[in-house]
Amino acid sequence: MLVNKADIITQLKKDILPLQGIRSISTNSALDSKLGSLRYSFPNNSFPLGAIHEFIISNNEEQAATCGFVAGIISTLMNNSGALIWISASRSIFPPALALFGVDPSRIIFIDLRKEKEILWVMEEALKCTGLAAVIGEMQDLNFTASRRLQLAVEQSCVTGFVIRRNPKIINTTACVTRWMISPLNSLLPGEMPGVGFPRWNVELVKVRNGVPGKWELEYSNDRFRHIPKIAAIPFNQKKKTG
Repeated sequence: MLVNKADIITQLKKDILPLQGIRSISTNSALDSKLGSLRYSFPNNSFPLGAIHEFIISNNEEQAATCGFVAGIISTLMNNSGALIWISASRSIFPPALALFGVDPSRIIFIDLRKEKEILWVMEEALKCTGLAAVIGEMQDLNFTASRRLQLAVEQSCVTGFVIRRNPKIINTTACVTRWMISPLNSLLPGEMPGVGFPRWNVELVKVRNGVPGKWELEYSNDRFRHIPKIAAIPFNQKKKTG
């Protein structure tokens, strides 16, 4: 009996994923549809749930953009069941603004702590609670050992965790399944109308375990992530003269 080597390799990769903390969860189809073609960067073409996702930021603008991007993801997770726990030392999020991304602020439990080691401990304990939709922790530094503890916790509970690191001292290796960098882009209304349009971001998936990193320009509209089409620039000498 002849066996296709490509099929064997594909099956082996699927068998290895659970050993690396990436499990197939049937409830992520709505989120994958919401992410569009971005999903193809992930193993099994599906956003890893029950995993730890890491976001690196350096200023207030990137923090706002990152929180918006994460809110677009967790809104789908919260549609299933459970509350969200958001842990930080200095709460900067404006809860009512999360409604723009379909997140009900009344279902978020904010925990404000003083020390980062307290944030890390509370996040690890929260990730062990199977009844939660997701857990978000804001901190500066995360070493490999601590990130491994977080990843082990979610592998047992299947709760998805998001770590937002602002101005980390070093960009070190962690056990997180993905690492992202999100920065804001100018919004745009149709017909160059004045006002504020839909949120737009420059999204960089720096690393993804057993996936394909990439960069995208995305807009969040109609409850989904939409790729911003590239518009070719018109040479100045070809523009129509007016007036």
